[in-house]
Amino acid sequence: MVLLHVKRGDESQFLLQTPGSTELEELTVQVARVYNARLKVQRVCSEMEELAEHGIFLPPNMQGLTDDQIEELKLRDEWGEKCVPSGGSVFKKDDIGRRNGQAPNEKMKQVLKKTIEEAKAITSKKQVEAGVCVTMEMVKDALDQLRGAVMIVYPMGLPPYDPIRMEFENKEDLSGTQAGLSVIEESEAQLWWAAKELRRTKKLSDYVGKNEKTKIIVKIQQRGQGAPAREPVISSEEQKQLMLYYHRRQEELKKLEENDDDSCLNSPWADNTALKRHFHGVKDIKWRPR
Repeated sequence: MVLLHVKRGDESQFLLQTPGSTELEELTVQVARVYNARLKVQRVCSEMEELAEHGIFLPPNMQGLTDDQIEELKLRDEWGEKCVPSGGSVFKKDDIGRRNGQAPNEKMKQVLKKTIEEAKAITSKKQVEAGVCVTMEMVKDALDQLRGAVMIVYPMGLPPYDPIRMEFENKEDLSGTQAGLSVIEESEAQLWWAAKELRRTKKLSDYVGKNEKTKIIVKIQQRGQGAPAREPVISSEEQKQLMLYYHRRQEELKKLEENDDDSCLNSPWADNTALKRHFHGVKDIKWRPR
């Protein structure tokens, strides 16, 4: 199995294993799918953290309004009355004005937070350092865990306009958002390796050979963005070690220059007349007044 270290720009994303005979059309779609699914998990985790702190989403026509404005306009949060967390709620006002402030109690909050941590660990970029390959099944499992935690805390479900529910139902609208810029459509995805585009009409083995123990760094890119930057000759960690070595070497040379003087010639062992004075009996004569 060929090991792919997938990056976006200079940032590591995940590891993926695939046979060398895989069609690049299939591989590109697979990489893009895992990449986008990981982004979905991150978005859901971010919104669930807000859910644990400030409760469900307010209706779009109530978001950003003060209590006085809501009362003046006679607006009502009907879903807020239905979607009550298990065990009751604790009021914690959302300063941004996106959520209704009816947060779950401490026990239910911990259920959400623990699940969020587990999901983040599955899709974390630290999996690359640990040498763990991420599959679509693992990412789906993380999403299922998040969905299950929400159902435990909110058995009546979430409002249809809540971003968490929309993510679970694949109805999210990311247009005009920063998160939307990170998503790469499967049909628009490109893979690059060694400054070459891996064309979808070929197989992976056409580029990397038939050695199934090969490890390569591939970069995923949106079509039309051009070739990504090439990998540096040495990693940032190796560069730090190299700079540290040269700094130590420089300090050693400075110390050697400071010690390069003639002070040692004043030492007794460097006196070339010491033997003569010894035979004349004039060694260590000290003069002092009587």
